[in-house]
Amino acid sequence: MTIPANVPDRGAAPPSFRAGQLTDPKLSAALRTLELTVRRRLDGVLHGDHLGLIPGPGSEPGDARLYQPGDDVRQMDWSVTARTTHPHVRQMIADRELETWLVIDLSASLDFGTALCQKRDLVVAAAAAVTHLTSGGGNRIGAVVANGERLFRIPARSGRIHAQSMLRTIATTPHAADGVRGDLRGAVEALRRPQRKRGLAVVISDFLGEIDWQRSLRAISGRHDLLAVEVLDPLDLALPDVGDVVLHDPETGRTREFTVTPTLRSDFALAAQRHRERVEQSLRGAGAPVLTLRTDRDWIADVVRFVSTRRHAFGAPSGRAPRQ
Repeated sequence: MTIPANVPDRGAAPPSFRAGQLTDPKLSAALRTLELTVRRRLDGVLHGDHLGLIPGPGSEPGDARLYQPGDDVRQMDWSVTARTTHPHVRQMIADRELETWLVIDLSASLDFGTALCQKRDLVVAAAAAVTHLTSGGGNRIGAVVANGERLFRIPARSGRIHAQSMLRTIATTPHAADGVRGDLRGAVEALRRPQRKRGLAVVISDFLGEIDWQRSLRAISGRHDLLAVEVLDPLDLALPDVGDVVLHDPETGRTREFTVTPTLRSDFALAAQRHRERVEQSLRGAGAPVLTLRTDRDWIADVVRFVSTRRHAFGAPSGRAPRQ
């Protein structure tokens, strides 16, 4: 079906990877465009040796400074506060050689998009942004990529060549067969075993389907700092008024015809809202901050806003960001 949408300028969209089917030289050009977009937008806004996503317990304590409205109270330095009688927060200095692991969900529900791009394109873009934000200084990054049918493991290594190769593997991950459900829990479990060096784990998914990954995610958060990147399309949240429509679910292989009535739209929106609330509650229970990217918004602006907010909340000085 064709769904009209009022969307912002296409300059806000990541390059299209055509659901993993793009081949060279177009694939190389798309990845190069993505890299330039990330570097230009993030380097122009965020400065410092480590462009932190979230501070972690492995960070070294730095200088104390006066508390400012909006600072995280968990960073309060009570000894300095008591000594000076003025509230102070303790700034954090980044650890070196951070190891980052991406858990990439590329199940069939990600091969979908009704606005600027497909959700899969946003997954690749989010992986590129995290790679840029955590690279440098000997830091290593690896990935576990799952499409529901197969699991792909990319060892954690450092260097620009490895990062480019990893993004290429993510972008070219094949479709699962029709009727194969996604397996986010299996991907998270693959990160748990074998046990890996303490670092940062980033889970990128639309978090649709059964919420059976809470326990696995909590186990990950017990050893790693955790970040969730939620990738959404407007049709994940609400149905448009389009009348009769035929819908196909690639994860079950079922095709059904619907008449989109006001009642159906209301029921769908309510069910979607309740599912997102359960997802949010599960992620919060695992201690994971959530970065939401949508196919109808400027994704890089959302990344910049998220990182800037995290840096301010944890009192990062202008010249150095907290550890992820």
